[in-house]
Amino acid sequence: MATVRTWKCEVCGYVHEGPEPPETCPVCGVEKDLFSPMELVPDRPAPPPTPGWRCTVCGYVHEGDRPPESCPVCGVDAGLFESVAPESNPQGIPRGPHVLIIGGGIAGVVAAARARETSPDVRITLVTKEPGLPYYRLNLTRLLAGEVTDSDLPLHPDAWFAERHIDLVHGDCVAIDRHTRDVLLRNGQRIGYDRLVLANGSHPFVPPIPGVTRDGVHPFRTLLDAKALLALAGPGRRCVVIGGGLLGLEAAGALGKHGCEVVVLEGFGWLLPRQLAEPAGSMLEEHLRGLGMRVVCNARIKEIEGDEAVRAVRLEDGTEIPADLVVLATGVRPNSYLARQCGLEVHRGVVVNDRMETSDPSIYAVGDLAEHRGQVPGLWPFSYAHGAVAGANAAGGAAEFHGMPLSNQLKVLDVQMFSIGEFQPADASFRVHEEAGQGWYLRLVCRDGAVVGANLYGDASLSSLVREAVESTRQIPELAELSKRVPALR
Repeated sequence: MATVRTWKCEVCGYVHEGPEPPETCPVCGVEKDLFSPMELVPDRPAPPPTPGWRCTVCGYVHEGDRPPESCPVCGVDAGLFESVAPESNPQGIPRGPHVLIIGGGIAGVVAAARARETSPDVRITLVTKEPGLPYYRLNLTRLLAGEVTDSDLPLHPDAWFAERHIDLVHGDCVAIDRHTRDVLLRNGQRIGYDRLVLANGSHPFVPPIPGVTRDGVHPFRTLLDAKALLALAGPGRRCVVIGGGLLGLEAAGALGKHGCEVVVLEGFGWLLPRQLAEPAGSMLEEHLRGLGMRVVCNARIKEIEGDEAVRAVRLEDGTEIPADLVVLATGVRPNSYLARQCGLEVHRGVVVNDRMETSDPSIYAVGDLAEHRGQVPGLWPFSYAHGAVAGANAAGGAAEFHGMPLSNQLKVLDVQMFSIGEFQPADASFRVHEEAGQGWYLRLVCRDGAVVGANLYGDASLSSLVREAVESTRQIPELAELSKRVPALR
């Protein structure tokens, strides 16, 4: 793999390649000081083509640094072999092993790029289910908010794929045959492979709510979903967002910019329960109310009412919330059906090792689909790293992924937040330090003399110090700068 520096946006997770971070993040707009270096385990480049030796009697070709003792076909000795140079390819058209990648998200596109950087000779095919060019999924909420246009979404133009001899195919993969090493597309086309990279991501979880199939009820995962929501949004339109996680809140904020009357329903006791402690979640709820949104936590949905189209959402307590539009932001599930169907090991996701190999070493799994060391993070930086490692290895390299810390630095509806580690204490062996003020909250969770988790809301200026404290596992007396900023930690 070529040496390429990578930089991760600590707010949205976007990954940038280059000697320096960009001036601003193209996804969330933050400045370059919120980018940090992202380290990947470098791979060894693919070996050069092996020289060969041709028997001058029968034409048999032997690969290796020296000829065989005798020809296995006609029996003549090594003296009757002549050296054969690797076949040249002056047109630069790849003729080597075929790397087939299923999925056009960031993991799949990075896998294709790394495969080409690793070997100029491998043939690469990228199959994507969605129409058009692969795009920044992270930017869909900005598209919904009217901050970017369709033309801002593609990861790369057509020319990028052509220049790298990456064959972009639009189709839906429905089966994998590991014995014949080919995949079947829904249109009946079969594509063979030498190495297969599964990067087919995840799908939105649709809860089994009566009425969920009515017109006006939409998941929010793809460009087509975003366009469907845009067509229904407008001043005075009553919108109910089911799910108070990151995607739900971003969708709520985007729809609010179109003049929609927005209600957010969250089944947990507070917003962003995976990223925020309860006090911070309550502060965020107040912030949403200040933006004109209504928030209902501990919501239990009984039915989505209406005839053909949605009319209202009814809760278990009898509350009826009028709705012209319902957005389902209820999480995602890995698209593991192809892997299960062909007999790969699947738990929560498709199980992979540090090389991103599945239980079949000729097949790799990456991104939302992959379960690595028991984790299925579903985050952009992980998908990028997975794709880089799998693409290099599929093309003959030797790269490994050893994991990265799970932390979230977020900017949700213009509020800075940060969470890392065990910020929710599991038992009395944890010590919790909390501070709060107007619009800000800090929680540090300690155990055995070290900081093991943290939550920051409204002011994330301590995020670098906190991240270093948690990741280094150093004892609190060694954390001089953090202890100076938070004296009660001593």
